[in-house]
Amino acid sequence: MKALHIVAFILVAVGGLNWGMIGLGSLMSGADWNMVAKILGSWPQVESIVYLLVGISTVWLIIGHKKECRMCVGGGSM
Repeated sequence: MKALHIVAFILVAVGGLNWGMIGLGSLMSGADWNMVAKILGSWPQVESIVYLLVGISTVWLIIGHKKECRMCVGGGSM
């Protein structure tokens, strides 16, 4: 389960950074800074699979967060 958690975390991080780049590009110059589309644009099916995996990873992390998060389980403070 730890490996799945790590993969899910990486995919969510990629998705979050991609959304940040899209927002930043839109605010600064109206440009399209969608890095996933730029990297995989010639393979629309693969691009869609990446977006689907990011979404599934997000759901997986939300569901398993309480169990996996050291701050939540250990009662740690921020």
